[in-house]
Amino acid sequence: MKQEILDEILNQDYTEIKNKISKFLVDEINQRNSNGVIFGLSGGIDSSVIAYLCAQTIKEKSIALIMPDSKVSPKQDTEDALKIVDTLRLEYKLIDINPMHSSYSQYLEPNDLALGNLRARIRANILYYYANSKNYLVLGSSDRSEFLIGYFTKFGDGSADLLPMVSLYKSQVRKFAENLGVPNNIISKKSSPNLWKGHDAEEELGVTYDEIDSILYCIMDKSKSIEETTGITGIDNKTVDKIYQLYKKSEHKRITPKKA
Repeated sequence: MKQEILDEILNQDYTEIKNKISKFLVDEINQRNSNGVIFGLSGGIDSSVIAYLCAQTIKEKSIALIMPDSKVSPKQDTEDALKIVDTLRLEYKLIDINPMHSSYSQYLEPNDLALGNLRARIRANILYYYANSKNYLVLGSSDRSEFLIGYFTKFGDGSADLLPMVSLYKSQVRKFAENLGVPNNIISKKSSPNLWKGHDAEEELGVTYDEIDSILYCIMDKSKSIEETTGITGIDNKTVDKIYQLYKKSEHKRITPKKA
């Protein structure tokens, strides 16, 4: 892969980006007559950036929900999430979703993928329960990379009222995290939805985020064809086409239900 295209993606004014997103959050809370925002905090890079953004912008109107499944979620991630809310002095709730997931599982035929996505949907239910009871808006932590290829659970972590980081590719989110002061151990952490034990995003996708970002940037932002993208990025045609097909096949996740 050619570094030049990734450098072009990363060359952004992250202070301006912070100001723009902060204004977006404040304006949305005011315009929707909401009392604040609520979001899931896993201890991963995306949700940690959301936590730091909220703490630096709307701290008194923010709640973080830490919702591990004690059976599969890495203990270190939960500890990192707890350190973040402690450092930032954010209001939070810690809820182990394992009893809920186990209860569901008693009545469902086994399917590892579906049961993994069920974890994300249980978390969404809890987020919207508290959002409903407190008149809060749910913040989603999807970045542009995962949003465009559909790497999220429909009606799970894809459920949100606001998507403050959906314009930023994963590589940009990591640079943005540096600007916000997110700890290095979280910035360098491997991405994972933690839908099952040992879940690794890049391993599941079979492509690195730097490659995904470079491909999407050329196709979506520069309007290049698959062949042109291969030439610009130095990434093989098969991988470029794979990412493009993920984008096309996941379109249903990014739109409201079709009407008859």
